[in-house]
Amino acid sequence: MDITEHNRKAWDAESASGSEWATPVNAETIARARVGDWSVVLTPGRAVPRDWFGDLSGKEVLCLGSGGGQQAPVLAAAGAMVTSYDLSENQLAKDRIVAEMHDLPVACIQGDMAQMLAFPEARFDLIFHPISNLFVPDVKSVWKECARVINPDGVLLAGFMNPSFFLFDHEEATVIGELTVRHALPYAEPASLEGEAREAWKKSGRPAEFSHSLESQLAGQLAAGFGLTALYEDHWDDEATPLNRYSPMAIATRSVAGMAEGSR
Repeated sequence: MDITEHNRKAWDAESASGSEWATPVNAETIARARVGDWSVVLTPGRAVPRDWFGDLSGKEVLCLGSGGGQQAPVLAAAGAMVTSYDLSENQLAKDRIVAEMHDLPVACIQGDMAQMLAFPEARFDLIFHPISNLFVPDVKSVWKECARVINPDGVLLAGFMNPSFFLFDHEEATVIGELTVRHALPYAEPASLEGEAREAWKKSGRPAEFSHSLESQLAGQLAAGFGLTALYEDHWDDEATPLNRYSPMAIATRSVAGMAEGSR
């Protein structure tokens, strides 16, 4: 199976269905952002601390895997020069529509986050990468590409899932109200599914998801040349999964390029 092509089609379909992560911001949100009243998320619900960004005025920002008419237009309205790079053309179309409606500096480019061949080295001052690397089999390749396209002292803001999330079948848990370990880690779709579960996944058309260890997420950034400067955890909600009652679902990190050994 060509995972990249499968996920491109799956996200085009999810975007067309009106997913929570594919609903563009409204005019009021853009107007507030223009006067400094704005926030964006790397994880399901917790706003990123404003001091993680610094002054956005004139900065070249890459929104990586965050199409949908949400973060990219807000950051552009806050003063950044934004490039939105996403696998799904439907998600990019929503960024494009909001940008054109409000005359915002957002360039939209379709592509795979693990191969950012459209960009030269040291292209961006800041990379904003909300939870999306669960859709690629090898997250280390994403960090290496981020290190290549970011300025030597650029900032990487990233969100990703706690790997423990993938131990469970969350749809099953929501129905029966109990959590039962179903999968060994690392988890990978469809390889980690068997029998009826695999067939149900195929019929669903959902994107293929992959767990990534904390080692690959955190040490992967360090190995690529980033130095970790801040981190926080975030919950989801009980409707998404009962696991929310017991553990944070997601992690966000702030890292700076050129701070770790072996950076270039």
